[in-house]
Amino acid sequence: MLVTGAGRGMGAIYARRAVEGGARAVSLWDVDADAAQRVAASLERPGVELEVRRVDLADRDAVQGAALEVLERFGRVDVLVNNAGIVRGAPFWEHDPERDIETTLRVNTLAPLWLTRAVLPSMMEDLTRPKRILNIASAAGTLANPNMSVYAASKWALIGWSDSLRLELSRGGHGHVAVTTFCPSYVSTGMFAGARGPLLTPIMTPESAAAAAWGGMLRGAPLILRPWTVKLAMALRGVLPVRWWDAVAGTVFRVYSSMDHFTGRPERTPAR
Repeated sequence: MLVTGAGRGMGAIYARRAVEGGARAVSLWDVDADAAQRVAASLERPGVELEVRRVDLADRDAVQGAALEVLERFGRVDVLVNNAGIVRGAPFWEHDPERDIETTLRVNTLAPLWLTRAVLPSMMEDLTRPKRILNIASAAGTLANPNMSVYAASKWALIGWSDSLRLELSRGGHGHVAVTTFCPSYVSTGMFAGARGPLLTPIMTPESAAAAAWGGMLRGAPLILRPWTVKLAMALRGVLPVRWWDAVAGTVFRVYSSMDHFTGRPERTPAR
């Protein structure tokens, strides 16, 4: 198994679930190698090989090089979890073109594409066991929200790619490789510190969110939306005129004000 953003939050939980589920080898990627090393130390078990890699997912060469090294060491990847992500919560015009816009798209969107492209051929070729790809997107990729324009763009793109990949694999006769897209609302990992859940949408714990994603991935479910209000909002947005939906989302569900008090993680703790 290979999981990105494994040094904290849901990434660490996915690594733990893999070990508890009988994984023989887990590669933990994070830009914060010390955090990932602490997670690995807590997961040490007889017969389980754990490795930590410091990888800056904004660097394509680093991603591709590390992926090649993993394949050389372990031979294959049975489960890939594209979990790492970053968020910049501000009006679009306050985003720095390189630090905020380009880096967000590289980490949240391009890195999963680069990494999956690197390991997918070996997954397709190996028919000895089912393969799984879990892409962690966001409810922000299904509904527009003020102060999340670049983050939302990165997740909308991730969702479109992830589900298209699922269809391509199915049509291409590679049904043993299942792709699951997970779209949660706010999760209390610290990444969205200060954000408030919309009406009837509690902020989920990392454990509950990871459990939903992990279970869906094991089943090979195409799309997991949590909590249930994410699916409701998608349905309402689909049937209501845009201005009506704006009124409902803004004044009733309070979606559009959910990022008004966003602070996020301190810059000194890398998020990807």
